[in-house]
Amino acid sequence: MANKLLTGKVIRDSNDKTIVVSIETNRLHPVYGKYLRSTRKYHVHDEHNKYKTGDQVNFVSCRPHSKMKAWKVVEG
Repeated sequence: MANKLLTGKVIRDSNDKTIVVSIETNRLHPVYGKYLRSTRKYHVHDEHNKYKTGDQVNFVSCRPHSKMKAWKVVEG
């Protein structure tokens, strides 16, 4: 299975080696035709504490680092 690549915005960087990344998606309601906005948060492993709040990051799935953290930042 290939690793899934996602892009999102860092919303919290207070934990050591962990950032919280938010991804916002829009989808069309099948009946009413209105666009619905949904947000999903991911806990991402940041080995060198490089990224700060507000940064855009790319991250991929990986083996679990902890209970909540199964994603890691892709450099570049």
